[in-house]
Amino acid sequence: MASRSAEVSRKTKETDIAVSVHVDGTGISDMSTGVGFFDHMLDQLSRHSLIDITVKAKGDLHIDDHHTVEDTGIAIGQALAKALGERRGIMRYASIDLAMDETLTRAAIDVSGRPFLVWNVAFSSPKIGTFDTELVREFFQALAQNAGITLHVTNHYGANNHHIAETCFKAVARALRAALERDPRQPDAVPSTKGSLKG
Repeated sequence: MASRSAEVSRKTKETDIAVSVHVDGTGISDMSTGVGFFDHMLDQLSRHSLIDITVKAKGDLHIDDHHTVEDTGIAIGQALAKALGERRGIMRYASIDLAMDETLTRAAIDVSGRPFLVWNVAFSSPKIGTFDTELVREFFQALAQNAGITLHVTNHYGANNHHIAETCFKAVARALRAALERDPRQPDAVPSTKGSLKG
């Protein structure tokens, strides 16, 4: 089977980002964005999806973290889309309710080629340490748009904002892992009556 791997570089006046992904990996991550909390969340995304992900990002952090987080989501999404190609043989759909202590979050995914994000997550604080909580949504919006996936994320409940953010990343990771698994019953088929998952 063809290796589902890709590299993407993205350079603008605001950021300089290099990303590599290996979909059939073991969850090895190497993150360097200059944003500690974000690196921690990306480690969770890699570890629980079993997608090997490397991110090297330099951004205008003297302004804030926004461009670095959003552009990293764009680059990872583009790399996933490139690695998946025609999306042959994937399971395509997956959903999971993921618990972490007092928090429960659901992620549902359709690797459809049609980007869409439904975001039902609220934070009680604008910050987790120095990290803007609104950037969690910005990352997943960029990821979904550029990977060509429909993504629904709902936080059912939770009190700790770190836990809420972390369950979002872990739930999406686990749903991605299941949706991108190879389907042994149709290993070379595009799972769509249209015969295409290009949007």
